[in-house]
Amino acid sequence: MVRQHVNPLSRFFQVERPLPPPAELFADPEQPLHLDIGCARGRFLLALAQQHPERNHLGVEIRLPLVDAAEAERQRLGLTNLHYLFCNANISLETWLAALPAGLLERATIQFPDPWFKLKHHKRRVLQPALLCSLAAALAPGRQLFLQSDVLAVIEPMVALVEASGCFARPEADARPWRLDSPLPVATERESLVMRQGLPVYRVLYGRNEAPVPDPKALEAGAGCTDNPATPPAPKPAATPGSP
Repeated sequence: MVRQHVNPLSRFFQVERPLPPPAELFADPEQPLHLDIGCARGRFLLALAQQHPERNHLGVEIRLPLVDAAEAERQRLGLTNLHYLFCNANISLETWLAALPAGLLERATIQFPDPWFKLKHHKRRVLQPALLCSLAAALAPGRQLFLQSDVLAVIEPMVALVEASGCFARPEADARPWRLDSPLPVATERESLVMRQGLPVYRVLYGRNEAPVPDPKALEAGAGCTDNPATPPAPKPAATPGSP
């Protein structure tokens, strides 16, 4: 059985793993790229890659057994526009994204990430300021960032962080606060399960605008209100007796 969660801050997952460039992953590395961060078992991308052979698809996942299983299935089907890689996105993706040819990344998705409910564990959540800035730098204007979750306490801080960056805007036609449907033709396994149960899915689609990418440390310093910074805010001092 694969553990549902692993601690991304443990020493093992803090080692940067050099990721192969697109030329080593795909038969046609110049095709537009869809990056799915936290792809789990990878079945969403497996279906999407078969529907859209004109794009390349890369899934990254922190749980190695899931990556191994997904890669075995990809190889069995002989899909050359799909690949899965094992890494901690917050450690290994920054360098990889910075090395991508300009304009190659068409879409990045973060779907139903691990919630890490406790405040002391929020620094383990996947969308941290540095990763967001790396994505913003790799996405050309007009390219997409798509977020979805079935947990408000997870997606609301993600949305606040993205909007605090100033690098993204929602399509004017999209409903607020949440998009009514997915822009993608394939549902994730979690998405299908939640919808079968008649429960809500919270979705936000962003387009990259032309604003400059902020300094990650500056974004982190101003991200306390998002409740999802890389370093939790310092606790407020306790009131002294007799203070208002």
